[in-house]
Amino acid sequence: MIDFYSHVRYNVFMNNLVLIGMPSSGKSTAGVLLAKKIGFGFIDCDLIIQGEQNALLSEIIEREGPEGFIQIEERVNAGLAAMRCVIATGGSVCYSERAMQHLKSMGTVVYLQLSEQEVARRIPNLVRRGVVMRGNVGTLHDLYLQRVPLYEQYADVTIRCDGQTIDETVAAIAEATGFAIG
Repeated sequence: MIDFYSHVRYNVFMNNLVLIGMPSSGKSTAGVLLAKKIGFGFIDCDLIIQGEQNALLSEIIEREGPEGFIQIEERVNAGLAAMRCVIATGGSVCYSERAMQHLKSMGTVVYLQLSEQEVARRIPNLVRRGVVMRGNVGTLHDLYLQRVPLYEQYADVTIRCDGQTIDETVAAIAEATGFAIG
């Protein structure tokens, strides 16, 4: 017997673009611009979490601790249902295999890659920015070493963003994922 609904769900979900990467890599900014250019919806997972928790990311991390925040983030990301959307994830979503597998089932995962030096330039204060520092991570260097292998593991496409304008990043994502934009 054919399970019609499993095929429909798979086909409905497979046409999203999921952006992952370090904080400040441009997931939200490039994501909303890309969505407009290709006629997709836009979902910002950090904004969903903030709205649900009625607090800023930094306040949630302070209140719940890193592991508590990661559990909230996992629940939100693993519960997403979307069609023809660009999805900007939080930088720490890579810690959840469950969330990442769900996101991969929904579409193409695009890693917006930045060098450690560029991340440092863009984010002078990790704590104020609301960045999850998991385990014995205390510096940007430690965070970078911890997360980059996870981003690389889950990525279907990698876009190098150092030295690019936001428009160049958007164009590179569109080209790499098969969308023609003018």
